[in-house]
Amino acid sequence: MRSDPDEIKDEDGIVWTEDIAPLDYVRETLVETAGTRRRPVRWDGPGRRVGYSVLKADAASGNTPGMFKRRVFWVKDYDRSEQPDGTYKTGTPSEGVDPRTVAPGVWGELTDRAWGKPLAGHETTAHP
Repeated sequence: MRSDPDEIKDEDGIVWTEDIAPLDYVRETLVETAGTRRRPVRWDGPGRRVGYSVLKADAASGNTPGMFKRRVFWVKDYDRSEQPDGTYKTGTPSEGVDPRTVAPGVWGELTDRAWGKPLAGHETTAHP
């Protein structure tokens, strides 16, 4: 999981394209070749996109001119939200974060809710 705050410092907002209330976790991926600052981020990866970040109007492009680093939030068809008794009945994929902890410029966090049970040796950080 990424955690460098500089990679997402130019974020201005998070757009959820679905209601996140029923989602214990979402997968968080940094797309480094988004061709826009604010329009929906193209997602050709597996699963379906449920959200994305938008950037400030003056956000600088990355190493490739005209390309921007933006986060995409997504779920796979075998994630807990889709198959509650499936592979991730408890546990979460390595890129899984609690969507309630996501904010502009803030990486999502793994919480008890996202994990599906209390994290070993970890105080509960899940939000009601």
